[in-house]
Amino acid sequence: MRNFYIETQNVNELCDEYNNPGRVYLETALTQMPAAYAELAGNPGTGEISGMVRFYPIGAEVLVNAEVYGLPVNPDPCGFDIFGFHIHEGRSCTGTDSDPYANAGMHFNPTLCPHPAHGGDMPPLFGNNGSAWMMYVTDRFSIPEIIGKTVIVHSGVDDFSSQPAGNAGAKIACGTISEV
Repeated sequence: MRNFYIETQNVNELCDEYNNPGRVYLETALTQMPAAYAELAGNPGTGEISGMVRFYPIGAEVLVNAEVYGLPVNPDPCGFDIFGFHIHEGRSCTGTDSDPYANAGMHFNPTLCPHPAHGGDMPPLFGNNGSAWMMYVTDRFSIPEIIGKTVIVHSGVDDFSSQPAGNAGAKIACGTISEV
């Protein structure tokens, strides 16, 4: 594998060369340092949730990679372990007894779009025996826009329609996005 930093002007060239943009994304995540990250920690009472969310610049887009451990496991064999996953506008993973991450604020939404078109609306995390891993590419935000914001894992499924935030349940893990 070649080691290179992907700049705006050569993304299309690389995709044409590989004829597979997914390979560019995977190679970036495997060989490059992210430009930003959020270290996730669970709130008291949710177990030992931990994880890392990494943000890589890919031209005008952002590659997001998340790995989360210690998520609640649904004991029902027909149940599902799907968790809402968002960037919030707040700058702190602090709060109150009833909402430990209240200061994370609402979803990051610089364009004032309805949910699920907020800039901070990300695909849900699909748990597998308490762990989740995900990678996707977005053009809804740039890395400079999200530095200092928070990443939240919710206890339930985002319904992708309820306003203002998808009725995804309690905030069970949080991390502040920092520049590398």
